[in-house]
Amino acid sequence: MTAAPGRVALITGGGRGFGKAFGKALTAQGIHVVLADIDADAAESAAADLVAQGGSALGVACDVADAERVGEVVAEIAERFGGLDILVNNAGLHSAAFNKPFAELGLRRTRQLFEVNVMGVIICTLAAKGAMSGRPGASIVNISSSAAYGNRSAYGVSKLAVRGLTVEFAHELAADGIRVNAIAPGLIFTDTIRAELATSDVERVMGQQILRRAGEERDIVETLLYLVSDKASFITGETLRVTGGFGLSV
Repeated sequence: MTAAPGRVALITGGGRGFGKAFGKALTAQGIHVVLADIDADAAESAAADLVAQGGSALGVACDVADAERVGEVVAEIAERFGGLDILVNNAGLHSAAFNKPFAELGLRRTRQLFEVNVMGVIICTLAAKGAMSGRPGASIVNISSSAAYGNRSAYGVSKLAVRGLTVEFAHELAADGIRVNAIAPGLIFTDTIRAELATSDVERVMGQQILRRAGEERDIVETLLYLVSDKASFITGETLRVTGGFGLSV
């Protein structure tokens, strides 16, 4: 892909799901997108799809828990485009396999969960700092979860940590002109959720929503577009819940 002037975004976990949807929305705004995913084939395929639709995209292999590889990806972006404007820390382990109590999950899988969901955010944010510093409108968006507010599973605690990291990095990176926010999706009907979640669980969650419609991918995408835009230029350190009112409290 040939470098060209314009804003540049790095999306982790960009090969499918929210990551690919974020890429599609950002390329539609003329933003150059780098989709990073541990699954190299998925990243390259997703980027090819975006290019076929008229966007500017590149797919790269990257494990967010691998600090050396993350540093290489950011360095390549900085060399090719001159810097980085948007980082979306989307990569995460979130299947039903990790939505369990710590004792049931076990230490090995708990370490795996936190290496990706927590350390991955730290590694990518620190790696991106230099390339984003001083760029007008520089913005980082972390993907947390409504589970961060219930904390009844190892997964929920990992996403609670993402909320904490969002606040801390908002403080640490403010002097560099970088805003840091997070999105906490509720029950969003992606292909993964439809395949994994039992009908009874869907009914239970929707029964606790104030808005009784199914959450859709576009709800999260539109939230991301807002947070990285100039309309949100006075917002940092916040986690925006997109849940249809699920678990709402004062």
